[in-house]
Amino acid sequence: MYQANGEDIFVIDGHVHLWDASKENIKHEGGEQFIQCFYDYHTGFTPEDKQWSLDEYRKYGAERMVEDLFGNAAVDMGIFQPSYLTDFYDEGFNTIDQNGRLAEKYPERFINNGRFDPREGEDGLADLERQKEEYDIEGVKLYTAEWKGDSKGWRLDSEAAFEFLEKCSELGIDKIHAHKGPTIRPLNRDAFDVADVDDAASSFPELEFVVEHVGLPRLDDFCWIAAQEPNVYGGLAVAAPLAVHRPRKFGEIMGELLFWLGEDRLLFGSDYALWNPDWLVETVMDAELTDEQRDEYDVRLDIDTMKKIMGENAAELYDIDIEAKKREFRTDDISEQFGLGDHYGEPAAADD
Repeated sequence: MYQANGEDIFVIDGHVHLWDASKENIKHEGGEQFIQCFYDYHTGFTPEDKQWSLDEYRKYGAERMVEDLFGNAAVDMGIFQPSYLTDFYDEGFNTIDQNGRLAEKYPERFINNGRFDPREGEDGLADLERQKEEYDIEGVKLYTAEWKGDSKGWRLDSEAAFEFLEKCSELGIDKIHAHKGPTIRPLNRDAFDVADVDDAASSFPELEFVVEHVGLPRLDDFCWIAAQEPNVYGGLAVAAPLAVHRPRKFGEIMGELLFWLGEDRLLFGSDYALWNPDWLVETVMDAELTDEQRDEYDVRLDIDTMKKIMGENAAELYDIDIEAKKREFRTDDISEQFGLGDHYGEPAAADD
């Protein structure tokens, strides 16, 4: 468990992937463009001494992922957010079934979310039921700019998408993670626009909509929508690495988010393996607003606020008992493997 200023910070990484962009898995030139664009983001925001080679970045595997997330106690839990991209990759880029094998090995450490694509119609609805039955998913990751045949995207406020959201509500899948961030070559930037979140969130108040990447570069649009929709949250993946080379910009983003949404609706995410939490958690925890930003937004990145953003808000959303998890992690397989038991405190007498 991460520590800052003598305080324990329970970190839930709300946005992780186990992907395969190996050359053997690429079936369309878009797959190569996609991973090259990801790699540009990686090298552009990662400290030079922490950067990976492109070969290891393409397919890093489950063993390395576990070590990168948990091996130095930077992260305590991770939430899988699949991105299928089956038009680009033979076996998909990262799917619920690929992620699920690792989540089943370490069920105490991972939450395995599913996905849907309304262009799949009845087959997609049946698969959504399968995902719920097989993995008991609580959430789905939606990739509205994913290509499918001649289609280069879909909208969350469409009639077809509403049918799937109704199915989610019926099945008890109440966390809707929508990718609404920067474009990724060769996908269509407009298909990631945040505007379609508004009607969806209004129409399904029983669902919680986590807008991944907080709509960047459409931060203002996102904030105005989230301010009026109490079931809209912001996922900080992509925003967080700006704390490295653009600390003032990161402060501006955090100031806007805290001003409009408050501290209870923001979730940390590393977007692993775009970036590695072994350095990113520390960077975000050390970030500060300028004096001018503190005065303008009347907010602070104090320790209580950061505890919520780094893990407590995700725990509330996913009904995770942090204290129970800490007791469990004292002796779980990962703590045994990496010698982390002491990070979670001494066992109390009641635990003996």
